[in-house]
Amino acid sequence: MKKVLRVIGIVLLVLVLLLAAGLGVLTLMEYRPADVEDVALSGSADRTAAPGDSLTLVSWNIGYGALGDNADFFMDGGHSVQTADEAQVQANLKGITDKLAEMKPDIIFLQEIDANSDRSHHVDERQVISDALLQATGVNRITAFANNFKAFVPYPLPPIGSVDSGLYTLSALPVSTAARVSLPVPFSWPIRTVNLKRCLLVTRVPLENDSRELVLVNLHLEAYDSGEGKIAQARQLGSLLKAEEEKGNYVIAGGDFNQVFSNVDTSAYPTHTGMWQPGFIDAKDFEGLSLLMDNRVPTCRSLDKPLAGASLEGFQFYMIDGFMISPNVRVDALETVDTGFVSSDHNPVRMQITLEK
Repeated sequence: MKKVLRVIGIVLLVLVLLLAAGLGVLTLMEYRPADVEDVALSGSADRTAAPGDSLTLVSWNIGYGALGDNADFFMDGGHSVQTADEAQVQANLKGITDKLAEMKPDIIFLQEIDANSDRSHHVDERQVISDALLQATGVNRITAFANNFKAFVPYPLPPIGSVDSGLYTLSALPVSTAARVSLPVPFSWPIRTVNLKRCLLVTRVPLENDSRELVLVNLHLEAYDSGEGKIAQARQLGSLLKAEEEKGNYVIAGGDFNQVFSNVDTSAYPTHTGMWQPGFIDAKDFEGLSLLMDNRVPTCRSLDKPLAGASLEGFQFYMIDGFMISPNVRVDALETVDTGFVSSDHNPVRMQITLEK
């Protein structure tokens, strides 16, 4: 019996040491961005902008090219971890790029775009999309990328693995600077080491014969926290937008808020029992800004099961993607573009605006 207990003790000690070593490695490898970091710009722009001009913007969470209508995902109640082979990733990216080219945007906000991740078979989705867009449209664009997920995720089994992902802004207009602005992290150690480090990607477009700027904010707010993280991140976003508005700048923020807006009727998309629950943004907390979502078509679908072949009756849909704009930006059209969620678990949101003089 003593020998058995000794063997059990040794095995437990080895397991504890391995766990401690693993946590130590993850802690040493943890992505720790500064509060504000400059972001490198690539490419060039052929056109300029001035007060009075009209522009088209598109925001789209592309689900890292692996969350098409065939996919389910374990974090949303599904079963899959790896949701697409490389051929499916490439097919999804082609569907995304074809739709972007069709919408002819001047500014593109993309969320969940992978640079070098196991889950998307190490395809540099930034390069694939920017190259394909140039070939399809002939329009040169300046690009900026900010990481919000850079970690090795050791769970579940088999694990998610290495993730290098973030926000990507493409602009057919000149960009003077871009910056990554860190958002509050709601998770504590050790979960924090393998989780997202959310941020805002802030790009600045100079305007012709005007001292003001067009300030563009690409965002993807917290999804799987208890709720306090979403609130803190939305509060910081509001402070940044308000400060830019008070300078007289034109301000447009867009992306995946993972929250509903109080001024948008989302009653057509009730949250079913046991499903992921979006947060809530009270428009009164963003006084002076317009909060915009087009509720005629859902912007997101649940990943608890594949959509392809499923009955749409009772399927969980959400309204969580949209824009916030300053008063000097006039909205001429706003549309959630119905893609049938074929290439991503989100639909793109397209907005046409005019920079009022």
